Amino acid sequence: MKRKAMFVAATLAVATLGCERSPESLTGAPQLTAARSADQSIGVNVLLSAPPTAAQLAELGTYGRVSGKLVEVNAVFMRASASALAAIQALPYVLAAGPDAERNGSPVDAVSATDFSGGFNTWNLDAVNVTNLVTGPDRTIGFDGTGVYIGVLDTGLLDSWRQYFPEQRIAEEFGTSFGGGGVGGDNVSQQPNKWEHDQNSHGTHVTSTILGYQFGVNRINGVAPLATVIPVKVLNQNGSGWSSVIAQGIVYIANLKAGPLATHPVVINMSLGGSRLDLVEQAAIDFAIGRGVIVVAAAGNRGTAGMTFPGAYAPVISAAASGWIGEWTPPGNGSWWNNRNVAEPTVANDFYIVGFSSRARAGEDLDVAAPGTWVVGPFQLQSGKLSYFFLGGTSMASPHVAGIVALMAQKNPALTASQAEAILEATAISLPPGSRTIRNPNGSTSVVSWLANATGAGLTTADAALAGTP
Repeated sequence: MKRKAMFVAATLAVATLGCERSPESLTGAPQLTAARSADQSIGVNVLLSAPPTAAQLAELGTYGRVSGKLVEVNAVFMRASASALAAIQALPYVLAAGPDAERNGSPVDAVSATDFSGGFNTWNLDAVNVTNLVTGPDRTIGFDGTGVYIGVLDTGLLDSWRQYFPEQRIAEEFGTSFGGGGVGGDNVSQQPNKWEHDQNSHGTHVTSTILGYQFGVNRINGVAPLATVIPVKVLNQNGSGWSSVIAQGIVYIANLKAGPLATHPVVINMSLGGSRLDLVEQAAIDFAIGRGVIVVAAAGNRGTAGMTFPGAYAPVISAAASGWIGEWTPPGNGSWWNNRNVAEPTVANDFYIVGFSSRARAGEDLDVAAPGTWVVGPFQLQSGKLSYFFLGGTSMASPHVAGIVALMAQKNPALTASQAEAILEATAISLPPGSRTIRNPNGSTSVVSWLANATGAGLTTADAALAGTP
């Protein structure tokens, strides 16, 4: 009974602090507000102590409508009135039950990029030592992600994705979509073809950081350009979703790892988050890690209000957003972003933690930082029109880390999640508490500062992480 009490308490815990600019940081308030109305129908995620029996499903059905189940983690999804929640929690075979938790994945800023004339090396890849301006956009490390699969749980890909990415780099045979869940407790269902009909662009930009992308006849580099991405749409066209749906996507990737991808390293990237931990989602993460999947997620865009979940959950490798003091240095020819050389070796004083990046509070685990501001890639505001934007957010930092993990897993296919996290932390460049003066796009300057809870172990770089990988 002590274990059950712990699970229930964790399920109902809610962060009440405010959030920053990004929808990625929205709190779980909508479902909690609904829960205060006894007659309000809500989505309820139920974690059981064992696989559900027919009798248990029938009993749960007396409290509402069972809308789905996730047998791999002993979970049931329901639509029930808020007043029934306590009775569901009290059932002897229920470990935890709570309102479905909201998840969001949207950038903080979006600025159009039109001038690629200065070259094709981007500061963020130089910063993590994947490329170097001095030698051009070519690789400076001996690994490229070959043989590694990365499940990108996000909004899916734009219809035009083939104009950005080589077809062989996208695992079309495994691409899928999950929908439903939420306040109304809609059926959580698999929708196989929706993954490549996204109208949001978030998942496409995230994928571009991992794989690189096509710009006309030129190829822009990525962190792990020969990895294979599995696009799994778990967020809707507004960039929002629910933990019940996220859990389905995580288990889907875990089952691939146990099946057709058993001989390949598998990584998950989740550039998304919400204010509270959902125990079904946690169980799905534990299940995936148990099957050998390495899970990476964004830290959140809530600043001092704290991290978002699932990134804050300790077994997940979380990414804070860092910037480079030279990112807005005007070169005089309009090509500031792609002709700037990040100093070698990497100097900690050249980097800072972005103000929106979530700081770790008690009970939250922040691991490393990676470039998360002014990251350029394909992003469309007009359907069907090829375009490129600079985006900011820990959503942009996370795929840098996932890509580096893919390089590490290429070097050591037996790499585990805990080993990857330990290596990343041990090899990161410490960013002590401090402040930096940075230039703004309008030419003015401002001072950014941070405390020790903003950085995790510090700035991760591919070369150091690979050197630390046995």
